[in-house]
Amino acid sequence: MSADGHLAALAGLQLMNPNRLRHVLHDRSPAEAFDMATGAAAPSPVLATIFRKNEGLARLWRQQRAERPPESWAAICAAAGVQVIGESDPSYPAQLRGDPGAPAVLFVRGDLSVLDSRRVGIIGTRNATQQGRATAARFGAELAGAGIVVVSGLARGIDAAAHRGALHAPGGRPVGIVGNGLDIPYPKQNTDIWNEVAERGVLISEWPPGTRPDAFRFPLRNRILAALCEVLVVVESREKGGSLITVHEAINRSVVLMAVPGAVNSRASAGTNALISDGVQSALETADILMALGLDGRRAGRQRFDARPQPSGSQTDIVVACRDEPRTLDSLLLTTGLAIGELALALARLERDGWLIENGGWFEVVDEWADLT
Repeated sequence: MSADGHLAALAGLQLMNPNRLRHVLHDRSPAEAFDMATGAAAPSPVLATIFRKNEGLARLWRQQRAERPPESWAAICAAAGVQVIGESDPSYPAQLRGDPGAPAVLFVRGDLSVLDSRRVGIIGTRNATQQGRATAARFGAELAGAGIVVVSGLARGIDAAAHRGALHAPGGRPVGIVGNGLDIPYPKQNTDIWNEVAERGVLISEWPPGTRPDAFRFPLRNRILAALCEVLVVVESREKGGSLITVHEAINRSVVLMAVPGAVNSRASAGTNALISDGVQSALETADILMALGLDGRRAGRQRFDARPQPSGSQTDIVVACRDEPRTLDSLLLTTGLAIGELALALARLERDGWLIENGGWFEVVDEWADLT
């Protein structure tokens, strides 16, 4: 029998975690490791100590030996189009070898050779603003257009926008690092992105098919995301959250870190502004990221054409005000000094021309990538 079934059966044992899995598989074949973990062979001294402290774990894994037959798991993975890759496999990503948090097993849909290209991670809050999503989509598309692989977590908000942007570029081959089984697109609204990333790039998880998207798995996956990046760009982040966990993992690995500045009173940018205040390099344009990779393309003389009618007069003042932060009608009256009728007409024209979007009484600037978010 191939090793795939034993690896998948092991990785999916209840209460299995990355550290336990690494130990069980260390210097053992997957079949030997499965026997040791499930009671068919004597445990190692370390595992014996774990079992003494947690007798229920030993009983649970012995019970699951019959419930998780390796031959069935080999078939499940094959049916889902999922490759099972252990650390001894030649195709195991070189970027993860030697990493202190390297996963012992990877489950893969797509082409791992995508990782041989230059790689930039784009991450941020799930509760992103329209402007934040548009920025992530623009960065994703322009980086992919420059031949850069965009790495993200396929979460709602910034992650999804970055991947949509990367997929919009001809030849874009993004990488998605997820925290659940590769047969369960999560969140469901990202199913189309999920499948297209698998077709054009690669999806990677450390969990076997059928694994649900439990909350504790996502902070764990962030170490893999950080380890696979050369540069990590945070587009929007609150003061606490998963993005800053990834930032911490990136700092531990000496990954180049960049952040997009936002309005000082925007909760969505509180984390990124704090990073910049602490000395993290700001990313205002894709060229800034390319420079961090040593690929400054600004001298190429090619600019993206924006077909929207350019704002003029008071419309320009409104766009500038809303670019700083989302604005209400009352705020714009105070900021611009316009009469209510003149302001309402200008707002209607800016919405018609695709420069502004009104969301719950707040007006936000829309850039040319907004249709991808």
